[in-house]
Amino acid sequence: MRNYPEQKVMQAFQLYTALARQGAAGAQAVQLYKSDDEIRALLDAFSREVDCVIVLTSERLFLVPRTKLSPFHVSNDWIKRHYLRAGATNGDLYLLYFAVLVLFGSFYDTYQSPEPTRNFLAMDEWVRLVQGRIDQLKRHDPDELKQFEQEFSYNWSLIIEKWEAMDDVKETAKRQSGATISRLSFLDAARRFLIDQELVVDIGNCEVALTEKAKTIIQRFFMEVEYNRGIFEFIYGLERERDDASDQ
Repeated sequence: MRNYPEQKVMQAFQLYTALARQGAAGAQAVQLYKSDDEIRALLDAFSREVDCVIVLTSERLFLVPRTKLSPFHVSNDWIKRHYLRAGATNGDLYLLYFAVLVLFGSFYDTYQSPEPTRNFLAMDEWVRLVQGRIDQLKRHDPDELKQFEQEFSYNWSLIIEKWEAMDDVKETAKRQSGATISRLSFLDAARRFLIDQELVVDIGNCEVALTEKAKTIIQRFFMEVEYNRGIFEFIYGLERERDDASDQ
């Protein structure tokens, strides 16, 4: 690393400390990060040391974990305790992550869209969209699905099983009585998680909208094959192939 003036190092470290403590900083930090090359380089370097990246929006600066190795990464156990029912398993987490991917994808017309193509998503439509992606997963041959599980580190079979075990209307299912929650209530837990992470906002009328933070993260990571390993292309691939065929 090049030599930096002590004042710059202290400024950058103070900003990093604030981000590490709070996860975000306001407009003054944004202006400093954008206008001062040395502060920006130092802050980026500090962030890399803890496997994080700086995400910049017009009004806020965020410290976002880049990998699971980051000490700032939200643990699976923490998500289970705070957002999922007692006794939640890794299968519930797989489904929650899958539901989040579907929500993100619903705001873009393709997995490489530069900008969102819709302004909000209603909860009942979110349920239908997840069902559509589940139906798409089920079209794969079981052996092929197992291969994709290794490729993407997602247990697709378990995601299908968890979703189909839920009642699509009521809070309890006739098959499993009180042991089963509804699909809508599960997605409401996912909604609360996204709100707390400042990735969506509740705009009322059972509708949510993406935050600027979410748009930046989606564009920077979820739309980049280097990071997403083609997962969006896989989830939406069959649908795109059917659309292409129907146009011929």
